[in-house]
Amino acid sequence: MNGTHARVAMVTGAGSGIGKAVSLALAADGFELVLVGRRAEPLAAVAAQITRLGRRALIAVADITDARLTQQLFSNVALEFGRLDLLFNNAGVNARLAPLEDLTPQEWQAVIDVNLTGAFLCTQEAFRLMKRQTPRGGRIINNGSVSAVTPRPHCAAYTASKHAITGLTKAAALEGRGYDIACGQIDIGNVATAIGAHIVQGTLQADGSVAAEPTMSMQHVADAVRYMAGLPLDANVLSLTVMATRMPLVGRG
Repeated sequence: MNGTHARVAMVTGAGSGIGKAVSLALAADGFELVLVGRRAEPLAAVAAQITRLGRRALIAVADITDARLTQQLFSNVALEFGRLDLLFNNAGVNARLAPLEDLTPQEWQAVIDVNLTGAFLCTQEAFRLMKRQTPRGGRIINNGSVSAVTPRPHCAAYTASKHAITGLTKAAALEGRGYDIACGQIDIGNVATAIGAHIVQGTLQADGSVAAEPTMSMQHVADAVRYMAGLPLDANVLSLTVMATRMPLVGRG
């Protein structure tokens, strides 16, 4: 990335888990941060840590599934920082674990709205800003999932949304390359988070059994995103998988 200006990164779902870890890692690498989420309190706690690292942090409580609010979010970023160098589309949700035929249309739509439409709206606004700013361009990193290609049972909405993210990543990489916009994806498998505690305790397998699975430190994910974010814009990681070595992914089923 161009080193003649302060680098600005936006992270969605920045108040906890992967979003928090990546935000702190990017701040340590010199980025100013825009922290996006639905709850002010956890965002403020992350912002305080970033401030102690000597970097600026803008808190943005926003619903990224709302096109009008997302447009306003990026307008505020342009006013506050003048540019955006990195967007990490991290915000994501899952529905309750249920057989495909038992999932309600409302549960399906809620997952698609956040995981796919939210990422699309943020990508769309990032394109608009990155095309017109000087220096032109920037980088977009989408948080996919290993489940996009190797699903878990009873996760149809989540799997479909992450499979679609891969399509969005490739489309954005194609359309962005003529404007110095690089787009890539990180697919994560079995990171140790509070929301993923069931993986260690025991989770449903493809054969119907329940088994505990190994996990890896969240720091490995943060380090992988740091690597992707630190590349010059003439180089891109289109797809990167970081996973617990012993998790039952390869050969699952």
